[in-house]
Amino acid sequence: MLDVCLLGTGGMMPMPNRYLTSLLCRYNGSSLLIDCGEGTQVAIRKAGLSMNPIDTILITHFHGDHISGIAGLLLSMSNADRKDPVTIVGPKGIEKVVNCLRVIAPELPFKIDYIELEGDCEFTLKGYRIKAFKVFHNVTCYAYTINIDRAGRFDAERAKEQGIPLKMWSLLQKGETVTDGDKTYTPDMVLGPARKGIKLTYCTDSRPNDKIAAEAKDADLFICEGMYGDHEDDHKAKEKKHMTFYEAASLAKKAGVAKMWLTHYSPSMFKPAEYLDAVREIFPETETGKDGKMTELMFEED
Repeated sequence: MLDVCLLGTGGMMPMPNRYLTSLLCRYNGSSLLIDCGEGTQVAIRKAGLSMNPIDTILITHFHGDHISGIAGLLLSMSNADRKDPVTIVGPKGIEKVVNCLRVIAPELPFKIDYIELEGDCEFTLKGYRIKAFKVFHNVTCYAYTINIDRAGRFDAERAKEQGIPLKMWSLLQKGETVTDGDKTYTPDMVLGPARKGIKLTYCTDSRPNDKIAAEAKDADLFICEGMYGDHEDDHKAKEKKHMTFYEAASLAKKAGVAKMWLTHYSPSMFKPAEYLDAVREIFPETETGKDGKMTELMFEED
């Protein structure tokens, strides 16, 4: 199960009732944050969540509404007695940018490990298989797909037939290869075909493109920016390299996702839901995101 909380849905500047862009995912005791706009730590508190378990932070790009809250967040995490390392991922230069912002938080009781992205790549952290891929903004910007993979079902009968000691079963079930004397046992000896996992794709600050649809293909949840809902603002979306509600819906339809949440609204948009009927004509499973919106993405039942 992957817990998802959309902490902030605002773009460009915070509003009285709308925090800047951020998303928190929780899985197996780990908390992963995507983006950290101003006020993120307040949004975490307002949602009834904790900052202390955050061990992974993914930054999409270096605009203030996506990263300006990180120094305060790290400082609050240190005040919450965090001691374990934190991994921060972002475009090339992420370490330099974060260190500049950390002028107000120069000493922390935990280590920060950095992963600097150069081109599309995939890596695994804390049980998340993360795909970072470049999108189409006016600065280097990444979107992220988070996969929670699920191994095949453990076959006890096969394990017994092959004489695999019982003490090895739990390790094999976790996907580990184990050795007992001169014998080696591998997971494929006892596991069936891999089962469907969980997939979430998060994309903000980009023009629409087939690449985004391809990366989001069959996602359980697609969280996508929709900065503008009024067709009169179409030219702004093109000029500033953002998306409209309708462009996001077209991507969701092309990707065949189960559900889409819209986010990253323009400060001039007061009631995103008033455009929802028109957007659902393109992609019926569209929802307007709001600060604090939560869901649980579950593994399919066998």
